[in-house]
Amino acid sequence: MCELLGMSANVPTDICFSFSGFLHRGGGTGPHRDGWGIAFYEAGGYREFRDPHPSVDSPIARLICDYPIKSHTVISHIRQANVGGVNLANTHPFTREMWGRLWCYAHNGQLSGWQTLPLDVFTPVGSTDSEHAFCYLLGELRREFPTPPEAPEALWQAVHRACERLRELGVFNLLLSDGTYLYTYCTTKLAHITRRAPFGEAVLSDAEMTVNFAEHTTCHDIVSVIATEPLTQNERWCKMAPGELLVWRNGAIEARFEASMPISV
Repeated sequence: MCELLGMSANVPTDICFSFSGFLHRGGGTGPHRDGWGIAFYEAGGYREFRDPHPSVDSPIARLICDYPIKSHTVISHIRQANVGGVNLANTHPFTREMWGRLWCYAHNGQLSGWQTLPLDVFTPVGSTDSEHAFCYLLGELRREFPTPPEAPEALWQAVHRACERLRELGVFNLLLSDGTYLYTYCTTKLAHITRRAPFGEAVLSDAEMTVNFAEHTTCHDIVSVIATEPLTQNERWCKMAPGELLVWRNGAIEARFEASMPISV
């Protein structure tokens, strides 16, 4: 299956260290050779790179490692294709505009019966179950809230309900953001770590790289990283539970929703 990488931080932060390990899983230490992508929310703007080639060999991926783009929220994906051809249209993350916000989405897993999911105004460009599910999810949110709800908690609950319905169709691990909040939903595998003062040293599992975060941070920084599999070998990562939705903002968990139903996967 594919793998996911996300970041939420309270200060503009680059993801070069984590991404350096992550990209090696795209054809190096892992089998995910069918494309990769990464999206950054920056000061009210949005920047995205996608490539249908293996990330381990990609000049664009090396650019991301060498060019420290600083962001509060990042979503990245490396693909092992199971539905849809290997091409740019099927490469995550996917993006749509809703309520004047750019929504970014990446999915890990495989769904059955996804073709029957009803679609509203959002239409897939490619041929993956992932993008169809994204269009369905946004359509459900827009149907329930033609305009953004005043209370964000209502939207969070609606996101969780839609994710739970998609979990009925198979494996649905998700990263989703509107630039303010980062949503992470787990069916099988997602882990996270929050780094804050006192910062220490981290060692990547997939590349020979070590960083001492104390040399690059202040005592006020909070940076959380979410990944399908832990990226470092000397830190304690927390595993999410099946059916759990976490809502992140500025590096911290704003809300947590537990599974509403047990499903065997």
